[in-house]
Amino acid sequence: MTASAPGQVRQEAGPEGVALLLTGDWTLLHYTALSRSVGKLTLDNATPVRLDLQGVGEMDSAGATLLVRLLGTERTQALPESVPGLTPERRELLLTVCNALLHPVLDTRQNRYVFGDVTARIGRASLIIGRDLVTLLDFMGRTLLTFLRVLPRPRRWRLTPLVSHIEQIGFNAVPIVALLTFLVGAVVALLGATVLVDLGLTIYTVDLVTYSFMREFGVLLTAIMLAGRTASAFTAQIGSMKANEELDALRVQGLDPIELLVLPRILALMVSLPLLTFIAVLSGVAGGGLVSHLSLDISVSRYLEIVNAVPLQHFWVGLSKAPLFAFIIGLIGCLEGFKSGASAESVGLHTTSSVVQSIFIVILLDAVAALYFMEAGW
Repeated sequence: MTASAPGQVRQEAGPEGVALLLTGDWTLLHYTALSRSVGKLTLDNATPVRLDLQGVGEMDSAGATLLVRLLGTERTQALPESVPGLTPERRELLLTVCNALLHPVLDTRQNRYVFGDVTARIGRASLIIGRDLVTLLDFMGRTLLTFLRVLPRPRRWRLTPLVSHIEQIGFNAVPIVALLTFLVGAVVALLGATVLVDLGLTIYTVDLVTYSFMREFGVLLTAIMLAGRTASAFTAQIGSMKANEELDALRVQGLDPIELLVLPRILALMVSLPLLTFIAVLSGVAGGGLVSHLSLDISVSRYLEIVNAVPLQHFWVGLSKAPLFAFIIGLIGCLEGFKSGASAESVGLHTTSSVVQSIFIVILLDAVAALYFMEAGW
């Protein structure tokens, strides 16, 4: 037998009980083989066991754990000093392992520092949000400065990209915006009629639909759709250009990427979103009119009469938010494109981030604007 031989255990039955003959190295290196060997043996608690450790080479805590589990904690604690091969060091090791199995020390660090972990995560998230906000404000400032620098120089206006982006952002989005707002208008009218019918005020369903779409739903639904449709497109386009080193090529030629890529996209979005908001309001009111005519027996002429009675200021309140939403959506979409890396995975991550950030900020700004206009009495 060599000192590096894997440990083994042999069970022999005799008139005085069971004899366990251990050989080889009982160490972590041979743990797998030892586990299989020990797993084949079963010992009855009432059966006397005679242990022989003379053939054991080395033993560490891994091997001692297997032996203690085989013998049981009671037998291990009662091992006599006369056991062959049981040196004082091995006896102390077996007793230490036995005590650890009898009284396991629970790791309470996780529970103890849960509050600290939560606060640490909140702190890291706050730092990330603050850093992103500073980056957004910096990019906003550079974009506005570039716009002011280009504005008095008509020959530097990029009209062809501007018109192309208006077509992609605005005209191509008309069908989906009109369809979605038409369906939402129908749902709002149906819900309003269901609630107001018990009060005998179903006629006010028309005011509910008109008021909500003029002030909130028209611009908000349109902005959310463009945040998902357009912001992601801006990020993917600019991110792909960065991955292909096209942005570096523009800078080498002395051209400003913000002037060439950002301004046409943001201006096109600021032109398209108010127009799409107008279409969304018309479609939403039309959807509410269809439900009102079919479910509430309100004639088209009567419906239009009530719609015309709603003050036009509500429409202007909703429309006034469209340029701000468009500017923020375009700004975030372009910024995330510039922040993306050279891999497709990075472009995808920043595309997702641009959509989430755009929708969140649009809803946040809409809530703030709604409170402001309400307090102002508009």
